Amino acid sequence: MRVRISRVDRSLPLPEYHSPGAAAFDLYSRTDVTVESQDFGRVPSNVIVCVPEGYVLIVALRSSTPQRTGLVSPNGIGVIDSDYCGPDDEIKILVYNTKDEKVEIRRGDRLAQGLLVPVDRVQWEEAIPTSDRSRGGFGSTG
Repeated sequence: MRVRISRVDRSLPLPEYHSPGAAAFDLYSRTDVTVESQDFGRVPSNVIVCVPEGYVLIVALRSSTPQRTGLVSPNGIGVIDSDYCGPDDEIKILVYNTKDEKVEIRRGDRLAQGLLVPVDRVQWEEAIPTSDRSRGGFGSTG
């Protein structure tokens, strides 16, 4: 599949798959960013992606990022819709610093990854509950 993409800074590489079996491509930090202790930061990824209709771009931190930096994703993932691709719609990576000291992100650091996933849109059909039995709560199996 071919996907349209724009780089804000053309001196940084396009997102890359770093192994033949990689499901997601790495995203780079466009600038140096300091995230203060116990604070949020938004890291510019350098790209505007025209997500194809019928897909969503999921942005998640690389698995090594929390252990290496102390940064976590407060939302778990980022959801980039197909209509988020205007000239000012650079993807930002939202992070939260769990450390007691500031964290420095350097231009070019691979912090997050993107995954294109097909999605269906549903049409709701409102109905009465489909079972007489309730399962009892969050995470309950019986």
